[in-house]
Amino acid sequence: MVMTEIDGDYLEGGGQIIRSACAFSLITQEPCHIFNIRQKRENPGLQQQHLLGIQALAKWSGSKIEGDFLGSQEIKFFPARQFEEKALISIPTAASIVLILQLFLPVLVFLRKPLEIKLRGGATDTFFSPTMDYFQFVFLNFLEKYGISANLNIIQRGYYPQGKAEVNFQVLPSRLKKIDLAKRGQIEKIILISGASDSLKDKMVVQRQIFGAREILAKTNILLEEKRQYYKSSCPGSHICLIAKFENAILGVDGWGKLGKRAEDIGKETALELLRQEKTRACLDKNMADQIIPYLAIAKQKSRVKVSEVTSHLKTNIWVIEQFLGKIFEIKENIVSIK
Repeated sequence: MVMTEIDGDYLEGGGQIIRSACAFSLITQEPCHIFNIRQKRENPGLQQQHLLGIQALAKWSGSKIEGDFLGSQEIKFFPARQFEEKALISIPTAASIVLILQLFLPVLVFLRKPLEIKLRGGATDTFFSPTMDYFQFVFLNFLEKYGISANLNIIQRGYYPQGKAEVNFQVLPSRLKKIDLAKRGQIEKIILISGASDSLKDKMVVQRQIFGAREILAKTNILLEEKRQYYKSSCPGSHICLIAKFENAILGVDGWGKLGKRAEDIGKETALELLRQEKTRACLDKNMADQIIPYLAIAKQKSRVKVSEVTSHLKTNIWVIEQFLGKIFEIKENIVSIK
């Protein structure tokens, strides 16, 4: 049996290698062997959120995994296509729901029937992962523009360390169009989305995050639109997502509340990062760039996007996908294209 070999220590060497490799193993129906998993990290090997994601993917598709245990630095994924119409994923930790959904999504493009995924537990907004607002209003907005239809229902928010979120997600049969995004056009507005748990309402965390962001963005003379919300959650937490909307593109930046850090400062730092991304004149922010690479690959047409930065994450994701599909990507002056 031919098996695609993936070095989990390549470049960035993080969890994205595992997610992309298993997804494209399922798409191409080529088994893969991932070794040296997260070898450079302080806690090498599979962590809980990686393990939950690939096990859920395998169960839903009828695939098999070898080496799927906590701390494992080597797995073998044997893909199948015995897809179920519904998937229930129970997450006992504050693992990122967004990262688990990103593992499923590239595969779902090929389905001929709707799929409903119910996630019980996990966090909607946690560190080292896009916020749920970014996922909904930036990432899914992009996919919808190019042919992928999805419905997201956030029943309960979850923050670190307890999680306990509830999310329903449905993907409808889709056909991905050619992706051509090299010019973003004029900026229309910046949307400020600030959220926090109900327990932080007395401290006005949502308002203070907005205040900090406004202090920076007010100097730009760009139209600002606000969305403020407190949520029921099992533990305290907050997040902010700033979105720059252009004629043809959307840029987004996230921030998360931290103990000992002023909410105003969270807002200020997030706003400064958004302005830094905006000045690059790119159509995709640096985080969106590597997230969208799988969809460029599977669009089956010549596609291109202008990114704000060619990050190590981006290069890593390209490398993983090309282990399955061959040399198909080209990068010139921050424009990533399919040959």
